[in-house]
Amino acid sequence: MFKLFGKKQIKNSAVAFGKKAENKAVKFLKKSGLEVLEQNYHSRFGEIDIIAESKDTLHFIEVKATNNEYDPLYRITAAKMEKITKTVEFYLLKNDVQKEYQIDAIIIYKDNIEWIKNICY
Repeated sequence: MFKLFGKKQIKNSAVAFGKKAENKAVKFLKKSGLEVLEQNYHSRFGEIDIIAESKDTLHFIEVKATNNEYDPLYRITAAKMEKITKTVEFYLLKNDVQKEYQIDAIIIYKDNIEWIKNICY
């Protein structure tokens, strides 16, 4: 007999997968020498998965992960970038940040992690 999954079960599974990916990204960033300041920062404009700091730069990081054959980087759309950018601007103003910053992506494909720095173009 086949087990049917409801929408709630599928969503909970996707949320759990996303949290696991973000936790992998945090460990990766810490091993890379960054200090993680916040996770899942929300504003009325959107969400930033991870905010981290290196010696001279503040990093706003979008995490995308998959176990499938497609590249999760393609899920960072122009609309998503606009939300991220507005959220970053809000964070900078709210916290009076006077430091260089950049928007990065961490792509997790199965057990491989790729850090793409400064994804804005």
